[in-house]
Amino acid sequence: MIAKDFLSLAAYTSEDFRLLLELAQYLKRRWRSGVREHALDGKQLAMVFEKPSLRTRVSFEVGIGQLGGRAMYLSGEEVGLGKRESVEDVARVLSRYVDGIMIRTFAHQTVVDLAKHASVPVINGLSDADHPCQALADLLTIQEHCGRVDGLRIVFIGDANNVSRSLAQACSLCGSQFILACPADYAFSQEDISGFGAAWGTRVSQLHDPVQAVAGADILYTDVWTSMGQEAEREERLRAFADYQISGKLLSQAGTACKVMHCLPAHRGEEITAEVMESPAAIVFDQAENRMHAQKAVMRLLMADDRMRIVEQVGGVQLVG
Repeated sequence: MIAKDFLSLAAYTSEDFRLLLELAQYLKRRWRSGVREHALDGKQLAMVFEKPSLRTRVSFEVGIGQLGGRAMYLSGEEVGLGKRESVEDVARVLSRYVDGIMIRTFAHQTVVDLAKHASVPVINGLSDADHPCQALADLLTIQEHCGRVDGLRIVFIGDANNVSRSLAQACSLCGSQFILACPADYAFSQEDISGFGAAWGTRVSQLHDPVQAVAGADILYTDVWTSMGQEAEREERLRAFADYQISGKLLSQAGTACKVMHCLPAHRGEEITAEVMESPAAIVFDQAENRMHAQKAVMRLLMADDRMRIVEQVGGVQLVG
């Protein structure tokens, strides 16, 4: 049974994740065919932003509009989670007004606490620990370009951050092989390794030689080396990751049909060269668009009144349209 909230892929089964993936594909096909959806008519999503974002705000706001609903932007300053007002009280108040809450924040515990006290679905738009919406969009993009998600070699070149953690979980759920290529000081922690369980060493692993890691890769993926909140570490990180840039030379060590992904925003000339970003191998902007379609699937599944019908429909037959 799909959970009330969408907080982390660690709580999802392979069947649950594939259901979301198929629903995203279905909704995207219908959108491109000009079908107007009404599943969320009259529904309101509160969007709480303690961290700013271009893609998260626009993709959620436009996405719920395409399903018939509306979104309300709330800045971190005006909500004041845990400062002006407790997370528990904010959760209970918002639940009286809206039909769902999306939050983009720092501490993952804030997301957990919000979901615990809210009576409406809570969606993790990003926390320091997880970025499940991004991972769902990533697998949707890989499915479109590779024709499948299982059995692929997906290499993330960067640190063990929220994006790589959620992507590793998604790959494990879909039967792909995930490799983190990173300096030793920026690898998955023992807690992460324990969390991956039986997937560690089989579907999820890490290497410290980028050339070795990318050999035979179907997908190369990167993210900025210095994330929001890590600005004080910038110079140290630039030195540590100097040999981990996705350049034309590194791309040539991968498979001939290898695709390149980036969750954006990109720092061209650091983690990826402009040459690779603009190459035919890059599927970065398809990936960015798919944030909207992936999140529509999450909202459609969690916020609609006919939730059980869509679960039975997607889970029971191949959707067309």
